[in-house]
Amino acid sequence: MPRTQATSGMEWPMLAAQAWWLGAEASWVIWLRCMRLAQGGANADSEALRMWTEKWQAQVDLAAALSTGRFGKDPEQIARRTLSHYSKRVRANRSRLMR
Repeated sequence: MPRTQATSGMEWPMLAAQAWWLGAEASWVIWLRCMRLAQGGANADSEALRMWTEKWQAQVDLAAALSTGRFGKDPEQIARRTLSHYSKRVRANRSRLMR
């Protein structure tokens, strides 16, 4: 089968780089959340509940998407959509926590 631009061999290294960046962003969010939790009080309580709820919901949403085939059947497409699924949430939390 001839290689197309989508399967040129560069997709997996790009996905690996995106996964690495997602890990770096998630580490930053973890640090920001730890700072909020360390402050204590109502904001810390709210953040702890939000953290648990968001993680649970993200996992349930991902499981539903994967089990119904909504993310496709091609492994590269599934990987790309999974990264996007988590990246949106991590970016939103980083933005919120940096305010």
